[in-house]
Amino acid sequence: MKMKQPEPFMFKGGERAVLLLHGFTGHSADMRMLGRFLNSKGYTCYAPIYRGHGKTPEDLLDVSADQWWHDVDQAYQYLREQGYQKIAIAGLSLGGVLALYLACNNPVVGVVTMCAPMFFDNEEQLTIGFRQFAKDYKELEGKDKETIDQEIEQLVINSKALFKQIESSITKVKENVGMLYAPTMVIQAEQDEMINPESANYIYDHVETDQKEIKWYKHAGHAITFSKEKDQLHEDVAAFLESLDW
Repeated sequence: MKMKQPEPFMFKGGERAVLLLHGFTGHSADMRMLGRFLNSKGYTCYAPIYRGHGKTPEDLLDVSADQWWHDVDQAYQYLREQGYQKIAIAGLSLGGVLALYLACNNPVVGVVTMCAPMFFDNEEQLTIGFRQFAKDYKELEGKDKETIDQEIEQLVINSKALFKQIESSITKVKENVGMLYAPTMVIQAEQDEMINPESANYIYDHVETDQKEIKWYKHAGHAITFSKEKDQLHEDVAAFLESLDW
């Protein structure tokens, strides 16, 4: 069965641009509802897809975490080249880590992290998430259970090097988050089953900006942009963006 591959999106609005960054195993659809909402408020919203994402689980293992750093750098530069000089960044999960990295190294109006990990005490949890992603994908392909189970076990073995790279990436950003001076909003789901929620407090406590806030969502899980609290999330992110000095 051939499945339609997701694509990046660009919702054009005014001169204020928001770069929307998806998480590990995800793609632009993770940010589409938020992007549509912010676009309705006048923002230009751009969501790239990092290499290896939005494809098969095997494709995801053919790339490196370093390539994702390059991909988000390119996405930021793309907005600049399109004439957008006022850029904020919002990222989900690993996208939040990448958003912090970008904001520490480039001029941004503000940054929003959503369920972004800072502690790599969750390798097993990441593996569970990767297993689920692979299982869902292979079921859509119409494969039988025995084949799926065999292929997933091989994928998990082959993924070890990539998970080490992800660990290194998270640690690098954690060690440098004190270099962030841009206004920051930290968002965390209380029912997050994927990361240590204390990551949110770590980010909030260590960013250097005086303009920062933290918001907890009691009834949301890790995929907060799809949660039952997504409408409140949209309003809160929009309110934070409106508070910035554009």
